[in-house]
Amino acid sequence: MVPTPIGNLLDITYRSINVLKKVDYIISENIRHTSILLKHFSIKNKLLTLNIFNEKKKKNKYIIMLNNGKNIAIVSNAGTPIINDPGYLLVKYAYDNNIRVVPLPGACAAITALSASGLKTNKFCYEGFLPKKKKLCEKKIHSLCNEIRTIILYESPKRLIYTIKLIKKIMGSKRKIVVAKELTKKWENIKKGTVEEILNIVENNIYWKKGEITILINGKKKNKNNIISSKILNIFNILKKEMKKSTAIKMTAKICDFNKNILYNNIVKKKYNEVD
Repeated sequence: MVPTPIGNLLDITYRSINVLKKVDYIISENIRHTSILLKHFSIKNKLLTLNIFNEKKKKNKYIIMLNNGKNIAIVSNAGTPIINDPGYLLVKYAYDNNIRVVPLPGACAAITALSASGLKTNKFCYEGFLPKKKKLCEKKIHSLCNEIRTIILYESPKRLIYTIKLIKKIMGSKRKIVVAKELTKKWENIKKGTVEEILNIVENNIYWKKGEITILINGKKKNKNNIISSKILNIFNILKKEMKKSTAIKMTAKICDFNKNILYNNIVKKKYNEVD
């Protein structure tokens, strides 16, 4: 698994260049695109294709080659292979056939953007590209609304304004976000602010209508008022002995002036132990 630069060609590692020179074949998402990179570093090797259209068909052929002792490198158009790119099936089948998979470290837009975001980096979730259909896209952002980890998304420049407006509508105008454009390239630009501030920056600026974009969203802050105390649990456990669990949850929420849904979700999912 050989990462390639996401913009600046100098970001490729010596090890990656060495591997690309020595393997028997290089599997590429786009042969023409990869050829430009190989030519720049004077790498001459045989290129094979693997993309979303032929992966199912080609994987068996490549597994046979690997089983016959050939060494193959996988590259994507940019960044770490298989992250939002083809190749998953081939790696899965490689493990099924006891073929060694060797990951090389290197460029990844999601991690590069995260490191420079100024948002929390100890816990984060990567969601890739949002669904293209409007309803599915809204549903996805709704599902991330209460996520407490930093959220990483990829987005096309054509949908950037639409997506930021959707984040504003669902998560609020004050949520902190970061937009990172054309990372590692000479016109790299990273902006951080509230959703409202970022929307004002990109909405009427033609500069943001081109290039590859990563969006990072600050995780939702924990609300201390949503913490279920031992007192609330004790009341619930007393009531549940006299009535249905669902009724006990409603009564407990009313007595304690607590959010019924939070209480229900935590008890049903058994995040808290019930006292017998």
